[in-house]
Amino acid sequence: MPAGSAVPAGSAGAVPGSEADPPRVRGAQQPEVGDGVASGPRYRATVMDDPLVAEAVHDTGVRRLQHAYADVVNRRAWSELTGLFMSDAVVIIDRRTDDPLRLVGGEELGEFIGGAVEQFEFFEFVILNSHVVFPEGPLSGTAVGRMFMCELRQSRDTGRWTNAYGLYHDRYVYRSDRWWFAERQYHSLARHGRDLDVFALPERPTIDVPGLGA
Repeated sequence: MPAGSAVPAGSAGAVPGSEADPPRVRGAQQPEVGDGVASGPRYRATVMDDPLVAEAVHDTGVRRLQHAYADVVNRRAWSELTGLFMSDAVVIIDRRTDDPLRLVGGEELGEFIGGAVEQFEFFEFVILNSHVVFPEGPLSGTAVGRMFMCELRQSRDTGRWTNAYGLYHDRYVYRSDRWWFAERQYHSLARHGRDLDVFALPERPTIDVPGLGA
């Protein structure tokens, strides 16, 4: 799909290309009826000439991506991660006990998570809070985010219930009319060990997520 082309309403979009497709300021909605379509809009355009509207729209888009990730993990639908992560997206996983792991792309990430959660008969990924920022503006096609999460787990072998808490620092890019993960860093914050292991917040994450109004 050429860069900047429209995507049918409800479509997941094409595989992202090498060039950015920044969000565009468009005019009034102009529905088009394609061949064989009896009625109803086939493509939809959105008015985003107000910066506050643009920020709200793209904040929602990034959060939809975050929620899609949680949905994939909870369903253990690992192959779908390739539709959320850029193929060259670097994912760093710091469990605080060994050297951080470095994975690239959704397929490699899915293989890792799938193997890690196989031991659990119940596993649920819960987003606790997320903070999304557009340092270069909401129409730049880039964003960063900080997300706190919790894992609810029950061991298949022992039936023991445990929780794990972590923090993501993310970088997002806009490609083919939707948002994708471009980089992700995970840091464990707390998890059950003999009782509960607790870790400090990372001091200097390489993805800088400014506070609101900063």
